Amino acid sequence: MIRRLTSVRRMLVLLVVAVIAALPATAGATTFPDLIRLPDGWQPEGIAAGRGTSLYVGSIPTGAVWKGDARTGQGDVLVPGQPGVRSAIGIKVDRRNRLFVAGGATGKAFVYDARTGADLASYQLATPGAATFVNDVVVTRKAAWFTDSSAAQLYALPLGRHGGLPDQDEVRVLPLKGDFQLATGGPNLNGIVAARDGRVLLAVQSVTGKLFRINPRSGRTREVDLGGATLANGDGMLLAGRVLFVVQNRLNQIAVVKLSRSLDRGRLVATITDPDFDVPTTIAFQAGSLYAVNARFGTTDPQPARYDVVKVG
Repeated sequence: MIRRLTSVRRMLVLLVVAVIAALPATAGATTFPDLIRLPDGWQPEGIAAGRGTSLYVGSIPTGAVWKGDARTGQGDVLVPGQPGVRSAIGIKVDRRNRLFVAGGATGKAFVYDARTGADLASYQLATPGAATFVNDVVVTRKAAWFTDSSAAQLYALPLGRHGGLPDQDEVRVLPLKGDFQLATGGPNLNGIVAARDGRVLLAVQSVTGKLFRINPRSGRTREVDLGGATLANGDGMLLAGRVLFVVQNRLNQIAVVKLSRSLDRGRLVATITDPDFDVPTTIAFQAGSLYAVNARFGTTDPQPARYDVVKVG
């Protein structure tokens, strides 16, 4: 269960707990380990839930992907690393059991078979030589959308009628306009989710703590009114109905925002913390529980350092 909730009325606490409890569970959550250990020195950032009770965690410096079982806590490397060539930041598994991976400073996206780890495709998203950090990804029926924390644009991999992967020349760059402006001093757009069957995108700007609603057709952005609240250090996000979970990495917490029906406004209704958090970056729902991966940015532990996935609720 959630170990600590602050600044929230009882009714809203019950709402958040109900949202988590309503998510599909394959077995009693009490049988699942609270901590899942990753390979030492893994340096994770992204986590994704797949079929059954599977979890996937990428490695920033190598692009490797670890696949584990939330039920047992056991796992192994699914996608071998390619240090200096590939990177894995945000990751998502789609309905066709494919793993979409944001490639960080490589400016690329990678797609793997989530069962075998086979390399299905790679794409150059950002212009070679341009300042880029392809940070996170969300997959809809029509496209895989990627944020760039160094540029005012999104990237789209359009998916064919039957979900087919595109050719390189079909990659779409979507310049952003409207309320969103690049800011200095830290990462810009980071986590991203889709609403209304992909007709609306939401992304958080880490450095300012602002949340933006994005039109995926036009690129027009509108800042979501959070009633004075901010989502500073906002990283990975998850959307359950109109309840948005936003990881605030260096704050070691997860903000819970209740969005309006129009998705133009939101209220910060809860803050989730856990004593096992150590700079969590992204989250996934699996088997009725919320899982966060500890990136441990800035750790001074002797190398190779320990890294874990935390079962939050």
